[in-house]
Amino acid sequence: MAMDPHGHLKPTGPAGWRRTRSSGFSALCPFSPAAADEDDIAIGRYPDAPLDDARIGRFVSAWVGHVAEGEFRTSGSSGGMANWTAAELLRTGRVDAVAHVGGLPRDAADDPLFGYRLSRTLEELSAAAKSRYHPVELSGVIQTIRETPGRYAVLGVPCFIKAVHLLRAGDPVLRERIVFTLGLFCGHMKSLRMAESFARQTGVRMEDVARMDYRLKDPDRPANVYTASFELKDGGERRRDWWNFADGDWGAGFFQNPACDWCDDVVAETADISFGDAWVEPYSSDGRGTNVVVVRAPELDRMVREAVGEGRLQLEPVDADFIHRTQAAGFRHRREGLAWRLSWPRPGRVRPRKRIAPGRRGLPLRRRAVYAMRFLISRWSRPMFQLARRTGRPGLYLRWAAAMLALYQALAWSRGRLGAALDRLEAMSGGGSGRPRGA
Repeated sequence: MAMDPHGHLKPTGPAGWRRTRSSGFSALCPFSPAAADEDDIAIGRYPDAPLDDARIGRFVSAWVGHVAEGEFRTSGSSGGMANWTAAELLRTGRVDAVAHVGGLPRDAADDPLFGYRLSRTLEELSAAAKSRYHPVELSGVIQTIRETPGRYAVLGVPCFIKAVHLLRAGDPVLRERIVFTLGLFCGHMKSLRMAESFARQTGVRMEDVARMDYRLKDPDRPANVYTASFELKDGGERRRDWWNFADGDWGAGFFQNPACDWCDDVVAETADISFGDAWVEPYSSDGRGTNVVVVRAPELDRMVREAVGEGRLQLEPVDADFIHRTQAAGFRHRREGLAWRLSWPRPGRVRPRKRIAPGRRGLPLRRRAVYAMRFLISRWSRPMFQLARRTGRPGLYLRWAAAMLALYQALAWSRGRLGAALDRLEAMSGGGSGRPRGA
């Protein structure tokens, strides 16, 4: 894997390697039409799961809350549940190491800020808590797992967890050694250029950045107010709220990986346990952070319930509808939005095979406009930023980004004039309800 000029990791190899790859190779990619889908994987891994929901998959239990013990909640981006679970697996000897994303030393401007690593102690694990909206890849830790006997857990976003299961299916060594998978709910992945753009707008050069925190926690502010923080090599620090960036609206799709437009898994349906943010009130206003958790493996369900009974976890049971509400925008984008994108003509290109059928019937004009704007922003933010970068004119990209964001928010926000006008137009034509909806 190598970083391309737009800050996305891409596979690379000798000349002609793409033409000589085997069908077995194609079956390993989580986006390949030749790969097993999430339903197939979940049925094989959780055949006795008592609950099954079309939105969040097969599961044993679902929860909302936070970690009550230690510093897990304080040091994490949300309620601390992902890091607590990984730590509990290590502490109880269920695993010997956890594969997860942590910071990397860096020298040049294009050096990545984060990468996968293996933690074998609680101290190593706690040093790498928090969310990383950053391109990463698994090959290094997978190779280490192959070479080093032991029991491992892998923490990652939905497509990474699915890829791990696809690898395990054909590799008996990995099948024996990777014993737990921990998933993170995902909206989409970003490129390295998002970090660079944020740094520039904060008055920082990427070559001067030692570390970055995408979500600096402040218990006195709502959890959904993100603050980016840059620690500099000279010991200084710069901070800025995401909403003050020209490209800081996550839902608009700036620097999104193109593959994410063809994903239909929001909650890591193939993971033994998965974690997200509780983006509903009163939890989204609580700056200390709150998780929603979906448990699929019986052993992890027993582990969570035992900790709840001991007061180590402050969790309350919830149902699939609650989980869906906390991720409503993501589900819209990967259900009705995906169905619309799948209906587009794709001459000469592979058509993704998804669990969502192509279709656009009943999709209001406004929703189509929102999804189209996201697609355009995600595609054009890359060449526009690259153009500004090559010409040394950062204002070129920033002006474009500000204009695109204003147009997107006018469509997506409930009070946006353009969105409201489209609602009225459709209502007058009898094509929709005219009822505004969130992004």
